[in-house]
Amino acid sequence: MTKTTTNLLLMLITILAGVYFYVMYCSSCGASGQEEPMQETVTAPVTPKATSYPFALSDGAYAYNTNDNYNFNVSSSSFLTPLSQNVIDGIASLRTFFAENTGKVINITGYYTSDENNNTAYPDLGFARAIAVKNHMAEIGIPSNQINTTSKLMDEMIPQEAVYLGPVSFSIGEKAEDEEAALKVLYEKVKANPLVLYFDTAETTIDLTMEQRQEIADISRYLDKVADAKVIIVGHTDDTGDAENNMVLGQNRADFAKDYLMRNGISAAKISSTSKGQTEPIASNAMEEGKAKNRRTVVTLN
Repeated sequence: MTKTTTNLLLMLITILAGVYFYVMYCSSCGASGQEEPMQETVTAPVTPKATSYPFALSDGAYAYNTNDNYNFNVSSSSFLTPLSQNVIDGIASLRTFFAENTGKVINITGYYTSDENNNTAYPDLGFARAIAVKNHMAEIGIPSNQINTTSKLMDEMIPQEAVYLGPVSFSIGEKAEDEEAALKVLYEKVKANPLVLYFDTAETTIDLTMEQRQEIADISRYLDKVADAKVIIVGHTDDTGDAENNMVLGQNRADFAKDYLMRNGISAAKISSTSKGQTEPIASNAMEEGKAKNRRTVVTLN
């Protein structure tokens, strides 16, 4: 073997060795000598499916079921219109059923969530929704004394684009045997502890406590069950200004409370409003504390 051939073989061996070591130890090296970062897989968030409750009732031979129902915006007590024809047909069939079964009642339960804003006169938004549905059914011809209303917290409800689909449920039951006695107890409770709303001078806003909201719910229930029942609203003032103006101010406050109850589903035909002005103080007008007690509107039953 010549010297030239030997040199060529050595060069070839050197090249092969270089290729070998590169493949073995540097095949994953980048141009900068660092490993390429791994690409993260981004998963799009999954939108939870909206809940939907049907308009469904059954009682022996009677049954009606549709996936349509009364729908409400989030934090609203007014159902959306127009109603589907399936719901309208269901109410018509219920009207016939209750006309033929006067001893039966429909129980309406309104659903609500704890993060909704309740701007109604009732203890919670679910109760206000049940009242709205009750009033609609009564307008169509189902007697209000055959309709019961209640509410249920349903934090598992999920809206569809800020609309709750059917946040009300229905069932059919029997009229309570002791209903007359229960209504008498309710009447005596309201008469013994009437709802009293207080106002600042020249102010006509209403801010209810939870106890006062329950009183309005009690009054609403009694009005529904007793045909000739009425809510009586009387406005009172302190002796600031002249007596004639205070009579007008008292009437304005009583009318404001009347409008407030009407906006919350109590019929105008069931409400009477009047004023006593400054003529019936319950405390001395000599002190501001007494004046504050005299600026009041009293809401009770006839």
